[in-house]
Amino acid sequence: MSAPEVKGAGVTTTMVTEDEAGMRVDRWFKRRYPSLALSHLAKICRKGEVRVDGKRVETSTRLEEGQTVRVPPLKIEEPASPAVKRANPEDARALGEMTLFEDKDLMVLNKPFGLATQGGSGQKRHIDGMLESLAKGDTRPVLVHRLDRDTSGVLLVAKNRRMAADLGEIFRSRQAKKIYWALVEGVPKPSQGRVSLYLAKGAGMEKTRGAGRDLEKMRVAKHGEADAQHSLTYYAIVDKVAPRCAWLSMKPLTGRTHQLRAHAEAIGHPIFGDPKYGHRPEDEVRRRDPLRAMPDGLERKLHLLARRLVLPHPKGGVLDVTAPLPDHMKKSWELFGFDAKQYDPIEDAPDA
Repeated sequence: MSAPEVKGAGVTTTMVTEDEAGMRVDRWFKRRYPSLALSHLAKICRKGEVRVDGKRVETSTRLEEGQTVRVPPLKIEEPASPAVKRANPEDARALGEMTLFEDKDLMVLNKPFGLATQGGSGQKRHIDGMLESLAKGDTRPVLVHRLDRDTSGVLLVAKNRRMAADLGEIFRSRQAKKIYWALVEGVPKPSQGRVSLYLAKGAGMEKTRGAGRDLEKMRVAKHGEADAQHSLTYYAIVDKVAPRCAWLSMKPLTGRTHQLRAHAEAIGHPIFGDPKYGHRPEDEVRRRDPLRAMPDGLERKLHLLARRLVLPHPKGGVLDVTAPLPDHMKKSWELFGFDAKQYDPIEDAPDA
């Protein structure tokens, strides 16, 4: 989600979005202004030209969702050989096939499994880059939030930065209701519950970001620990095949990295097919038990779907969009006899 890089632009104020929470100032600027020299950023931070909520900051300062960043006129490096960016018409067609809802201000996509939301090491094709194919002049669609590469489902996109700011404020103020479906190993007790934990980046997560993204993993932390952020999720069992597995409906009230995946592991019931979570000794013991092991016929892909998104539309009314099960989850639902149309008890969970 890069801001326009305009030489001599005036001072601007930008709000930190939900998916940017926990970022260092230097990473935040590099994400939004890829051609900005870090040496120049360090200089303007030392001079106090960059401020967060009116206060001076260092390049290592961590940002929080909803904070405002004062961005002074920036000195942008000119690339040695400017490359001409050409939109791929195939991307526009693919985005059209993903679209669940669209109006003149926003669009809601059904992000498929395995497609990254944003770029990173080894990610040549991602939703953010594909949106370039829908640009009109200097205006192009903007991601409002993100999903993990292997998470399928509802992804909200604003068609301009003004709408992105309005939608970002709705997410920041927790007016957006998000519901996820997951297939977890084992059957959680109680059948409906609340997971409230502090999460922090795991060992080596900072230094491997970009260079080895598969090593990234969040860990349960203690209140007051460096980088620890509170996370809250409500869950409810929709159906189950005891003692093997359960279909969970999950409502996250915060938006931390890998939150649902980390929470599922923390309560002892990791999401099936997760390549990063659910590899503790007790998980391996369960998988060796013939009565509790998952069937061999299941596809070993992450069984996590951003099922539904409900929020007030900035232009009036309510936006309420639901994504269908991806193919690998649909096959698992059919195997276990789960009915995707049955009542979802997470509807009764609190919104705060």
